[in-house]
Amino acid sequence: MKPLNLKMSAFGPYKDEVEIDFQKLGSNNIFLITGDTGAGKTTVFDAIVYALYGQTSGGNREGNMMRSQYASEDTDTYVEYVFSYRGQEYTVRRNPEYLRVGKRRKADGSLRYVKETAKVSLLFPDGREY
Repeated sequence: MKPLNLKMSAFGPYKDEVEIDFQKLGSNNIFLITGDTGAGKTTVFDAIVYALYGQTSGGNREGNMMRSQYASEDTDTYVEYVFSYRGQEYTVRRNPEYLRVGKRRKADGSLRYVKETAKVSLLFPDGREY
């Protein structure tokens, strides 16, 4: 499996959408993920493993714990991972269960929160979705 692209939105320490295009990193097929303590390096691995398996890389955190505490209430939480396997491109998108602001307000005008259920989608090279 070769990573091609990773998008994280309101995931871990990232409050907005962050995209890593592995294809722009060169053709040497080797990547170095580096940075200061707390910079979010482990979150990159957590996002890939979460997209594929529904849990984080260390197994210490569940997916529903990965919503960023810094994200605005109307920002969707998800991970989208694009990879190639045997020359074919696959896309997996997964979101944890979390509370989000509803489209309608309560009768008194206050915000209404609704539970976004956990979902996963796998897009095959031929366009089929599982």
